[in-house]
Amino acid sequence: MSKRVLQLCHSYKAPFLDCARQYADLFQDTTYDVTTVYLTGPQDDTVRQGSASDEVVFLEYTSRDIRGLKRRPIADIRHLHGIRRFDFAVAHRFKALYICSHIPSLFTLGVHHGFGDYQRWNRRWFAHRHRQRLALLGVSDAVRDDMRACLTGLPENQVQTLYNRIDLMGMRQGMVDRDTARAHLGLNSGHYIFANVGRLHPDKDQTTLIRGFASVAKQLPDARLVILGAGRDEQKLRQLTESLGLNERVWFLGVVPEAWRYFRAFDSFVLSSDHEPFGMVLLEAMAAGIPVAATDCGGAREVVRSCGYLFPLADVDALARVMLELHDLAPATITDLQQRMDSQVQTHFSPEAVQRRFWSLPFLQAYKE
Repeated sequence: MSKRVLQLCHSYKAPFLDCARQYADLFQDTTYDVTTVYLTGPQDDTVRQGSASDEVVFLEYTSRDIRGLKRRPIADIRHLHGIRRFDFAVAHRFKALYICSHIPSLFTLGVHHGFGDYQRWNRRWFAHRHRQRLALLGVSDAVRDDMRACLTGLPENQVQTLYNRIDLMGMRQGMVDRDTARAHLGLNSGHYIFANVGRLHPDKDQTTLIRGFASVAKQLPDARLVILGAGRDEQKLRQLTESLGLNERVWFLGVVPEAWRYFRAFDSFVLSSDHEPFGMVLLEAMAAGIPVAATDCGGAREVVRSCGYLFPLADVDALARVMLELHDLAPATITDLQQRMDSQVQTHFSPEAVQRRFWSLPFLQAYKE
């Protein structure tokens, strides 16, 4: 007889559709059927197919609808539970976790994708009140430790880590070759390309990246910095680039759909975030086989450890030294890095590794087949 698990998501906007798919995949080859519910967003057949679930429900609320007490979403989820009788729930982000907590006796696994979710006193109170039927997952040890520091009254084994994951071979099959990727992005075949992909936001600290590259550019006439993404810092970053005389050396390409498919266009990847919860984009770069560097903080250090380069937070000079080192890597060193990146992904971030980890979590033993 099939068992049922509810997956409740705030929305399916990137990157949360991929998160939903990843968690639904954890129940492949089990007797669990997965019902994935999206609180916001209209019905979408592409999302339905991409959710890897046995059933997908779109409640089609607006963001305004799920503020405050959330009475209507709670009523909808209670009604659905009355029909499906879920064995347990997976809730992404705090609003989904709050809604699930209103279903009596339903054990809920709360997945947290960022820092600071339990800094508010009322959320700490909530976690303690529901601790008998609640467990929490952070997408990295850094996020886990942030929650543990806030929730000192919860047993440590009730707050655990479950990494995001990638299908290494599947992702590589979807990537285009270097020349095709460069043509698609409008990049010159003769340049050395440092790349950064993400929101143009203070959290991503592209200011430090551009300042570091300014030093590098003086020594490396063939080097270019390519930044993919959009966000509130775009004008500020463009002004900084102009003030440093780098308009011809730093290129803003905007949002590129399925950007990961073109990562082979780059020679190396640099993530300058000041507190990255995980760093999925690092795994995508590693899948492309390009050397990676990241700020030595947050979840990024857990991804890059043993197979990439780290530099101190907001340290322009250290970042410049790392970029120079990346530029000058010998082919044999790059090959060694590629082998270590593959090993890192397969050991910690592959679907198989994460599924094993998931079903070994102490609070899921009662639900394990």
